[in-house]
Amino acid sequence: MVIEEKLFPRKLSLQQLEQCLWDAACSMRGPVDAPKFKDYILPLLFFKRLSNVFEDEINELKADLGDEEAVRNLINNDRNLIRFYLPDGCTWNDMRKITRNLGEELTRVLRLIAKENPGLQGVIDVVNFNATISGERIIDDGRESSLIVKIRRCGRLVLKDVEPDILARAYEYLLGLCSVYP
Repeated sequence: MVIEEKLFPRKLSLQQLEQCLWDAACSMRGPVDAPKFKDYILPLLFFKRLSNVFEDEINELKADLGDEEAVRNLINNDRNLIRFYLPDGCTWNDMRKITRNLGEELTRVLRLIAKENPGLQGVIDVVNFNATISGERIIDDGRESSLIVKIRRCGRLVLKDVEPDILARAYEYLLGLCSVYP
């Protein structure tokens, strides 16, 4: 089933960001208490931003070198050419294609990215998207898939299209949701 998505245009405004975050939080209501919304949403928002920036950096290098395989080999040998390294199969678009075991895959990918980028350890790998309580998943794959769709609607989160402090703004907004959803 293909879900029609309305993406926000380039230059994401604060109001549009807040709408994306609100929709994402609403998709989690029930299984997750409001103070925990940020624990799930922020790593995914950060992951989307990392992935969008990584893709742009790959495309810029490809424009210079003309060959994506050459670019991949180059960054595998010199990771200083990019801000953050995302291993093959670990981009936002790769995760959007997952239809089974999404929680397990999200957790694996975010932990692998953190391992490859030590500065991200304890930032994007803080939640287990496959966690259970009393043998039941806290957030099932359907809700996680919906959460990914909601975050995708923010559009591209590249450096030129969003405020530099977008993640801080998102964090502040999600903290504020705790008073809306007691």
